[in-house]
Amino acid sequence: MAVHGHAHRSSSFHPSVRRDRTDSGAAVAAVAATDAGRAYALASLRLLTGFVFLWAFLDKTFGFRYATGQGKGWIDGGSPTKGFLGSVAVGPMESVFHSWAGHAWADWLFMLGLLGIGVAVTAGVALRPAAVAGTALLALMWIAEWPPAMHLSDGSPSMSTNPFVDFHVVYAAALVVLAAAGAGATWGLGQLWARLPFVRDHSWLR
Repeated sequence: MAVHGHAHRSSSFHPSVRRDRTDSGAAVAAVAATDAGRAYALASLRLLTGFVFLWAFLDKTFGFRYATGQGKGWIDGGSPTKGFLGSVAVGPMESVFHSWAGHAWADWLFMLGLLGIGVAVTAGVALRPAAVAGTALLALMWIAEWPPAMHLSDGSPSMSTNPFVDFHVVYAAALVVLAAAGAGATWGLGQLWARLPFVRDHSWLR
């Protein structure tokens, strides 16, 4: 009986298998590139947002002649809250803010808040506490300006450009996004911070 030999099928990859693996590798590379891009975008947002708070602290402390005139800085005896809170001219807390303006406790809380939030966000540590503190501070500033009002208490136009969303709301949203995304690892000290024992035991400090 004749035995017909069949050619042994090669175990080498078929073109379709090679194509699938190539496509899979490209997909993985695309996902990695997207993740890296997202991390860099969030890190950029974090640094810019942190600098907003840090600059406000530095200008009000030293009087760099931007929002705070020369010789009117905190170190020169000026009050960081007197001018802003004392000039509130609209809103449900107008009289309350006037009573707070210029008091030492208000100055210290305001300046420590700016410094703490600015350092934490810039460094990429304690983003959750910074988001809570920053949102509270920005909410008070939003109430002080009271964008919903079309007129000030004296009847003059408020010049509000949007009744709800202004830069205070945008900054608060940025803080929340950064904290929710854990955006402290890229260009920051977030990973080192998360490894600290007391931070591992209290995740709300991340």
